[in-house]
Amino acid sequence: MKKKSFRIGTRESELAVWQASLVKNQLEEKDIESELVFIKSEGDKDTITPLYEIGVQGIFTKALDAALLNDKIDFAVHSMKDVPTQLAAGIRQAAVLKRASYKDILVFKGNKKEITERLNKLQPSTFTIATSSIRRKAQWLHRYPNHQIENLRGNVNTRLRKIEENDWNGAIFAAAGLERIHLRPENSIDLDWMLPAPAQGAITISCRENDDISLSAAALLNDEATQICTTIERDFLRTLLGGCSTPISGLAVFENDKIVFKGSVCSVNGKEKFDVKKEADAENYNDLGVNAAEELLQNEEAKKIIYGIRNAK
Repeated sequence: MKKKSFRIGTRESELAVWQASLVKNQLEEKDIESELVFIKSEGDKDTITPLYEIGVQGIFTKALDAALLNDKIDFAVHSMKDVPTQLAAGIRQAAVLKRASYKDILVFKGNKKEITERLNKLQPSTFTIATSSIRRKAQWLHRYPNHQIENLRGNVNTRLRKIEENDWNGAIFAAAGLERIHLRPENSIDLDWMLPAPAQGAITISCRENDDISLSAAALLNDEATQICTTIERDFLRTLLGGCSTPISGLAVFENDKIVFKGSVCSVNGKEKFDVKKEADAENYNDLGVNAAEELLQNEEAKKIIYGIRNAK
């Protein structure tokens, strides 16, 4: 009997193909056959549209979700931070791969020492920084209220090119996205103070809810530590009813026999920022993200920002 060859759905961007190829290679290491299926993000004529239970539109996931529901693919591979916290009806999480860097980085112009010194002094300046992320914008303006923020869209290669074409001092990227496709420039620095998007740096595999064969195959690639940490982070985000385009940040990490979670919510203009930190035993983490979110909701000023985000959706 011929072995099943699993169909791995991917968008056509360089980073998306790299991530899907990683899944393919890891399946091959388990002696599981697979092939890549390229799905266009626009112009799909699918007869089934994903139904997201809380109205979150999965901008980067919708086309692959539709392909899953139409049985055109067996797996959908995503950057986990782009996936809605409530999956489309009929789709479930099958695995989370071991996390790469969760950090944000600044790709800058000019002399590294000079740039670093100016940023570390937090002094008023005429810096212009580019990003399309509301979360990054809010955190940057909270730390550097005198800086200017420009919008930056496009795939990784396009955004890197735009830095050279425009009169900006730099732009913010996810470290993992650039490092995976070997495009991280030398003129870049880690933003250790910036709290990442929930699940940043993690890759997730989705399958149909009733497809136990695909689930069993994907589960062989699951990294338990990454799954636990990203679950906590996404619980935090879901409880606050945020999405990937909100100024909500969260990071869970293992520290010895503890799991430590840090979260924050920021006003879009960066003027207000509220932080929360909680920890739990490694065996007792189930409510960590939810409890952190509920603690923020007890702060009336933080609550105003969170409800403002909810009402804007």
